[in-house]
Amino acid sequence: MKSRALVFRRSPYSDDKMIVSLFTEQAGLVDMMVRRSASKRARVRSNVFQPLTMLEVEWNEHSQSALKVPQQAAVVMTYPSVLGDYHKLMIGLFVLEFLCHAVRNEPASEALFHYIAGSIEWLDTCERDFANFHLVFLLRLTRFLGFMPSAEGYAEGAYFDLRAGAFTSAPPLHSDFLAPGDAALVPLLLRMKYANMRLFRLTGRNRSRLLEQIVQYYRLHLPGFPELQTLKVLQQLV
Repeated sequence: MKSRALVFRRSPYSDDKMIVSLFTEQAGLVDMMVRRSASKRARVRSNVFQPLTMLEVEWNEHSQSALKVPQQAAVVMTYPSVLGDYHKLMIGLFVLEFLCHAVRNEPASEALFHYIAGSIEWLDTCERDFANFHLVFLLRLTRFLGFMPSAEGYAEGAYFDLRAGAFTSAPPLHSDFLAPGDAALVPLLLRMKYANMRLFRLTGRNRSRLLEQIVQYYRLHLPGFPELQTLKVLQQLV
């Protein structure tokens, strides 16, 4: 199988091998075992498997191993602005770590692939006012995963039921909800898009709080969602 693939992460396996997680256009999330080699003669050069790199990768889809072995790999696109800007880089690495868990069990979806790839490309070309990017990205991602929240029924003083993804006039009979003060930020977030997010002036405190609530929302809808190493680093920046 041959497919475009965005490199999510790489981790050491042994002295001469590493495991790479790729999100592919044709097969969804694929984990591969890559032999370390930077030789120009090597059919697959391991140094192309860098996070935030778009590749074209070929592998044997019929292999019974859970870890596929790339037969060919070539760089299609890099994102120099993301890699060269510390703030963008931290946002990008957070998004990749988040995606590693959020799409782990998702079937192949070209629409989801195009959303992720297009979003990273947008971040790369954006020159300023991208501080809300990760909030918009995570919220819009829920549409592909099947649990996008709804603003229907919102009124001043409403509560937001995190389990149901909907507003209620009274507190739900469980603890997974947002009180009116936090709930009032949800409709604001639902109106945000990449094209208009610069118009929404959130404080760093509000942005950090919204991020915590979105992560909590994902944890309720994706059981086993782990703690994220990049979350605290990103919250220090926002």
